[in-house]
Amino acid sequence: PTAAPSVDVSLLQSAAQSTTADSGRTPLAASLPTAVPTATAEPQPTTLASILPNLGPAPEINNEVWLNTEAPLRLADLRGKVVLVEFWTFGCINCQRVIPHMNEWYGRFAGDAFEIISVHYPEFGYEEDVDNVQAALVTWDIAFPVAIDNDGQTWRAYKQRYWPTRYVVDKQGNIRYMHIGERGYEETAAVIEALMAEE
Repeated sequence: PTAAPSVDVSLLQSAAQSTTADSGRTPLAASLPTAVPTATAEPQPTTLASILPNLGPAPEINNEVWLNTEAPLRLADLRGKVVLVEFWTFGCINCQRVIPHMNEWYGRFAGDAFEIISVHYPEFGYEEDVDNVQAALVTWDIAFPVAIDNDGQTWRAYKQRYWPTRYVVDKQGNIRYMHIGERGYEETAAVIEALMAEE
């Protein structure tokens, strides 16, 4: 599958600050001797959320085994929240480097308008052991909900190929952002904030 391109946050910020340029044309009212000046609508600034692509509905997460939550989470039940869905496996060094940022976002944004669902899909046999996953959560001080995807049903539903990959899902359940690998942390935080601010 083709990965969605990452969004350059500097480009997003510059786009958000842009306004519509003057066309240079003389308004019709100005050419009429008795015309009454008319109010001109102010151009609306472009927002980050308005220029994020809509990548379609996020596939449901139907795993039955979860850690750090009393009951399985379903995206359908999280409408009205922005949800960060991350695919990882605890033995992956790249995934380990992303964890502190995940923890930071969870501490900063979690609440009525934001949730994290971390989908653990193992690469090696020892990563399939749920006790080993639980030990990794303790080691890395992970408090957000983790779905155990040993059979790969959610991995396949998202047509996944790489660890780590993260998606940001808007309040209506649509994927609006995707990032593969490390980095893009400021960009991800900006996307979360922008989508949380959407009505």
